[in-house]
Amino acid sequence: MQRFNSRYVWFAFGALTFLAGLWLILAIYRIGHPFYALGGLVLLGASTWVFTSERAYAWRYLYPGVAAVLVFVLFPALYTIGSGFTNYSSTNLLSFQRATSYFLDQKYSASGDEGQLTLSLYPLLVSTDKRDRANERYIVYVENAQGKAWQSEPMVLRGADASTLKLKPAEHAPSGDKAGLKDVIAHQATLKTLALKLPDDADEFRLSGLTKFAKMEPLYKQNADGSLTNAQNHDVLKPDFKTGFYTSLASGEKVAPGFKVNIGFGNFERLFSSHEFRGPLVKIFIWTVVFAFLTVVFCFVVGFTLASILNWEGLKFKAVYRVLLFLPYAVPGFISILIFRGLFNENFGEINLVLNQLFGLKPQWFSDPLLAKIMLLLVNTWLGYPYMMLLCMGLIKSIPSDLYEVSAINGGGVWTNLTQITLPLIMKPIMPLLIASFAFNFNNFVLISLLTGGLPDFTDSIAPAGSTDILVSYTYRVAFQDSGQNFGLAAAISTVIFALVAILSIINLKLTRVNAQEKR
Repeated sequence: MQRFNSRYVWFAFGALTFLAGLWLILAIYRIGHPFYALGGLVLLGASTWVFTSERAYAWRYLYPGVAAVLVFVLFPALYTIGSGFTNYSSTNLLSFQRATSYFLDQKYSASGDEGQLTLSLYPLLVSTDKRDRANERYIVYVENAQGKAWQSEPMVLRGADASTLKLKPAEHAPSGDKAGLKDVIAHQATLKTLALKLPDDADEFRLSGLTKFAKMEPLYKQNADGSLTNAQNHDVLKPDFKTGFYTSLASGEKVAPGFKVNIGFGNFERLFSSHEFRGPLVKIFIWTVVFAFLTVVFCFVVGFTLASILNWEGLKFKAVYRVLLFLPYAVPGFISILIFRGLFNENFGEINLVLNQLFGLKPQWFSDPLLAKIMLLLVNTWLGYPYMMLLCMGLIKSIPSDLYEVSAINGGGVWTNLTQITLPLIMKPIMPLLIASFAFNFNNFVLISLLTGGLPDFTDSIAPAGSTDILVSYTYRVAFQDSGQNFGLAAAISTVIFALVAILSIINLKLTRVNAQEKR
């Protein structure tokens, strides 16, 4: 009986999940993303087949991982690469269809001032108790320029949904005091959703000002060739699929909002051919490689040295030293970075206070490009050495002590043990971890963002780029801090970063294999 009930529970859960997936796919399709909806439908169908078909039983253990890779790894990567071939930016956010809909949805008052209705609100129930404010009823009273008036039945304005309000003729204004401008402003959100209908007029009146209703007509009319004609000034807007804007035929001006278009390798050509981006990009790429490489070297040297000292048999209080040296790794990285930002403060930081007292020096850590880079390496070494220390401690302990005894018998010293036994035996297992550390620091956005923000900036660059920027922080600044917020260009830079990291990783792996084969 329990098994029978559990099967029905799982069936109900699966049915609800399937229906929720269908609802989400329909929502994605309705907002104008048919290809994403199609992809979601394929994923939902595959999921349903895998978890309901007996023939696909073996796939149930592998499918979640494969689906997660497709959704959270492959799809974002492909989307980013695809965006690099478009003009996607803060001025070109919409699709062509949505940009066209934006223009066609615009309205204007075609009747002029004489055809407008002046609005007044008359409260029917006024309460000083805030709990009763939602029950306040108002009479919507309007009159035209000739003095003819209409009014509605008492209605609740607060929180009312969009509706068509039929008015009736009014010989005089409703009794009582008219609501003040403050109340009219408070109900603007509801008034904008109302469509007023007069008994002798087939057209609808909509809010056109703070206290004005007017007949609203479409501002743009779409022509057979896809162009738009402005009903007020008869200007024609023609879509330009090279720039991603509707362009005025009369003035040649681009009319916002723009729309996304495919520009091919335009972003990549701009990235490598324009001096505005090529100059900073080369400098930033070189610094990124140097920063990642030196960080790995320094962290390994410090970690290996401390691990060797802590593995010394005659050292006392080793447990205390291990705890103290591991503390930088136990503290969250962003907290340590912010603490160091205060310590390196040029005017009030403790580091400059000590240097000034001892040597009369006050280094400009955040203003001088070289000192800023040194500061980054120091802080990153502090954050990374505990990890290397732990790895080296474990690897050193795994080396048989017999090898050191044989070396001692043959007259080998500390340097011989280090270069002939310890380093050769730990380099092979630790090399993949060093490569992973290099790849991590190649994209160490948090450190750059919290410590220097990429500053100091290059003086010869129009684009937002600084001496301490690495490729990922440079991409962020181009995408979100530049005045144009060029997401397509940032996606192109991200694609280049992806290719560079992949190439460097392949080279490092091949070098590691060659070294391993030579040692064999």
